[in-house]
Amino acid sequence: MKLYEYKAKEILKKYGIPVPDGFVVSSPDRIKTIPGPVMVKAQVLIGGRGKAGGIKPANTVDEAKKVASAILGMDIRGYKTQDVLIERRLDIAKEMYLGITVDRSNRSLLLMASPSGGVDIESVPEDKILMAPVDPLIGYQPYLGRRVASFMGLQKEQASQVVSICHRLYQLVMSEDAELAEINPLVVTKDGKVVAGDAKITIDSDALFRHNEYERLHEDLTPLEEKAKRLDIAFVQLDGNIGVIANGAGLTMATLDSLNMYGGEAGVFLDLGGTDDPEKVKSAMLLMVEAKPKVILLNIFGGITKCDTVAKGVLEAIGARRIGIPIVARIKGVNEDLASTMLKDAGMIPAHGLSEAAELAARESQKVG
Repeated sequence: MKLYEYKAKEILKKYGIPVPDGFVVSSPDRIKTIPGPVMVKAQVLIGGRGKAGGIKPANTVDEAKKVASAILGMDIRGYKTQDVLIERRLDIAKEMYLGITVDRSNRSLLLMASPSGGVDIESVPEDKILMAPVDPLIGYQPYLGRRVASFMGLQKEQASQVVSICHRLYQLVMSEDAELAEINPLVVTKDGKVVAGDAKITIDSDALFRHNEYERLHEDLTPLEEKAKRLDIAFVQLDGNIGVIANGAGLTMATLDSLNMYGGEAGVFLDLGGTDDPEKVKSAMLLMVEAKPKVILLNIFGGITKCDTVAKGVLEAIGARRIGIPIVARIKGVNEDLASTMLKDAGMIPAHGLSEAAELAARESQKVG
């Protein structure tokens, strides 16, 4: 479960990590006073708010109301803004990055830090990122915080604050069952304070039975994600223009990796799981079409799942609605020859392996732009 920025900051504050003063509103009329110059920030569970116009400054109550009015209701990459965070504007001297996530390959938590904050950590050069595993047997040790402070190149006073924040962030992750706790930027203000400028926390959904306080939180989904949830279909919207339909989490992830290798970008991925119910496959296909990808990549492995019944559902969807989108189909397993013939006869682009399918889909997506 992803938490909104305001909720993430409430949790940071609970663990003694400094955050700017602020409050959340769903209507401009609720803004009566502000804690000095502020930033008005859209509360959506997606990045890129600033570029989309979802974060703006204000200096007075009237200006804050005007800005909030413009941001509320704004669509930011498919997410409608229902609340805004009115937060004291920080006098920034330096922006850094600090986060803790689960490193599944090492079966441990991973403490990450960078002196370059305010941008996606993926875009920071590797030599500017410290990655320090936290030994699961002995847990967090004070030297980790000191490593982070040294890597950041901080003066003694700020280094001491960062050491404390690192420890508190670890306590938060352990106590709240967080898969990710990220502060970006972690700000050094001009008066020498270290404050969380932005925050992102993701709670392990399988641990929610231990956290009744999160049950009441609204899950921010796009209309298509809401529809997929009602249909019990795993459906995630991304930034590219290729729609991916696969069955099983591992195959879906491998498909996304293969697309990236050939220069393609997934815009939506949809996991059929183990179903070969033609009606559910039809619903999934129609849902994919609603997402308006430029190309659809169908990658099915039939073990228990029968390929021909999956193909039947796809054909029923095509019969129900004129799709007009190139469809690359790679289908292997039980009854694959029959399924391949069915899909090829329907005008789909056949592929014999995953690499070939990914390359064809990437090439088709580049044709249509």
